Amino acid sequence: MMQASIVLPEHYDSVWPLIEGYMDGAAKYTYGRYTTDDIRVGLAKGEQQLWIAYDGQHVYGAVVTEFCEYPRMRTLVMHFTGGEELTKWKAPMLELLQRFASDNNCALIESYGRPGWAKIFEHDGFRQRFMFYELPVEAAK
Repeated sequence: MMQASIVLPEHYDSVWPLIEGYMDGAAKYTYGRYTTDDIRVGLAKGEQQLWIAYDGQHVYGAVVTEFCEYPRMRTLVMHFTGGEELTKWKAPMLELLQRFASDNNCALIESYGRPGWAKIFEHDGFRQRFMFYELPVEAAK
């Protein structure tokens, strides 16, 4: 049976080999902003949370979250998401993250990423508000 769970910081080292490939994939879509090592260092600092989806001994996916304090609200940001067979673990993961966000007085769960995520999460209540675009500095000269 598919389950989702937070990973306690003292277990990061034992879980990391099971999710490193998933985080490699997530880091790839940051276009140089993060490497897999940066994700691991961010978790080690203790300001982010690691979540996994698993069935028995097989880990199907992982999510890294962090609280964001805006002047008028607190949110839970899904920074990195990676895995396989997302349709098997998306629902239990979102349910767990929603409870965690609610328990921690968050008004929203927010995320950003490649355009395909909008389609994946539209039936879960996520709304696409805006997209990030970028112009490299050297191109603006």
